[in-house]
Amino acid sequence: MPAVRFLILCCLLAAAPAAAPAAAAEAPWQELEAGLEYGELTSPIRATSGDSIIRVLRVDPARWRFELVSASATPDAGRQTARGWARLHGLAAAINASLYQADYRTSVSLLKSRRHVNNPRLSKHNAVLLFDRLDPGVPPVTLVDRTCRDLGAVQPRYGAAVQSIRMISCHRTNVWSQQPRAWSSAAVGVDGQGRVLLMHMRAPLSTHDFADALLALPLDLRQTMYVEGGPEAQLYVNAGGREIEVVGSHGSSSFAPLENSAALPIPNVIGIKKK
Repeated sequence: MPAVRFLILCCLLAAAPAAAPAAAAEAPWQELEAGLEYGELTSPIRATSGDSIIRVLRVDPARWRFELVSASATPDAGRQTARGWARLHGLAAAINASLYQADYRTSVSLLKSRRHVNNPRLSKHNAVLLFDRLDPGVPPVTLVDRTCRDLGAVQPRYGAAVQSIRMISCHRTNVWSQQPRAWSSAAVGVDGQGRVLLMHMRAPLSTHDFADALLALPLDLRQTMYVEGGPEAQLYVNAGGREIEVVGSHGSSSFAPLENSAALPIPNVIGIKKK
């Protein structure tokens, strides 16, 4: 998401937690491959338009390796969608890797891999996803809430870092304030078993309501960070003989009022490959 939309989102955040609705029914998981499951869950908070389906890819990081793909590291690749980046780099799945600046290349916050630094600047945002471990004594993937853990003590043990906006804190509370605007959303979370959840909802909800809906679903979410909203929000999966591509609509926000139906180019994605 370009910086102008990023500024709008920043002013909507607050630290006060909010209660989540009651839990929904069991998730219908489909195993695509070992350690990789896909589910489509109906949001307990319904959108004013669309199907209110939250699509989730649940990934066991013991079996799947996470990778960061950036346009700034592959300048000859041109502008690509999540699907395009996945095909170029042999990824089984891909989701947005945080918001980006007006140059359509540079993340608004810290974004780096072992081989390439897209943005070295640590911003004020409190969620940092770490992967590509350098120390076998740490989990393969961890999501750091900077209000609960010292990032400086953890980050040197990983090769890749993606910083973004915290949605669900280490205390399992919704830390995004309510707002009248609604849009599609993409998010990354971790559950109680250390699995990583790549999540997307096309139907427009306020981000506060999206976080509440995620907490109410049987996902055992422990922490979650927001990675994109509006038409750029994407989730792509190609595994187990099944191909899934979901893209964001414009919603009812600062985005154009027309509904989007096509995947738009995005500069940075988090992807997975089988170990």
